[in-house]
Amino acid sequence: MSGHSKWATTKHKKAVVDARRGKMFAKLIKNIEVAARMGGGDLAGNPTLFDAVQKAKKSSVPNDNIDRAVKRGSGAEAGGADYQTIMYEGYGPNGVALLIECLTDNKNRAAMEVRMAMTRNGGSLADPGSVSYLFNRKGVVVVPQQQDPQAVTEDDVLEATLDAGAEEVNDHGDSFEVISEATDLVAVRTALQAAGVDYDSADASFVPSMQVELDKDGAAKVFRLVEALEDLDDVQNVFANFDVSDEVLESLDA
Repeated sequence: MSGHSKWATTKHKKAVVDARRGKMFAKLIKNIEVAARMGGGDLAGNPTLFDAVQKAKKSSVPNDNIDRAVKRGSGAEAGGADYQTIMYEGYGPNGVALLIECLTDNKNRAAMEVRMAMTRNGGSLADPGSVSYLFNRKGVVVVPQQQDPQAVTEDDVLEATLDAGAEEVNDHGDSFEVISEATDLVAVRTALQAAGVDYDSADASFVPSMQVELDKDGAAKVFRLVEALEDLDDVQNVFANFDVSDEVLESLDA
């Protein structure tokens, strides 16, 4: 039975990964549609669309899917939905602040599903403005450290982006995170390209100004809530102000 159990577990894990991959693809496609609708289908003249397409390609979304999303969003092809951006604010376990960014064609459905996910996982929605003040709108570019033909160093990234508006570079082990003002995002991304440095994603994001340190129990609860929210079709991004040490992460993995 041990072999069967192992196969069943592997099959289940693969199904979860495939489901999450499918949801991720759908969210990336939705981003492309919205960017094309807002600024047109020309990548050269629409930096938001360029970054949305780049992120989708880095995540292995098929080119045909990307091209169709651009056409739907720009109106060159029928079938595009009228998505609206909604931001919900709330609190998770241990007082962790949450910003939940939705792209939806049905506001009532999005509100109901977000509220249900929060309630079932120890969270609660809050009034507009009660959480957002803890976050700043920033540009975030993620740069992989291992690149061809050689690894990229923190000095390489700083040298390429400092004059373009980079405020700080954070080392996350296998990648660097370049923080800038949201208005400098395109300049930072362009500076990296000019320096021959590859990047995985470039997004306008919400960065917390203060963080809540979580222990193992708190981290497990917050992760469960964030996963439940990210699993919703209408939720594009979840921003939170928690911090988890490497030791706590390792104990959770174990």
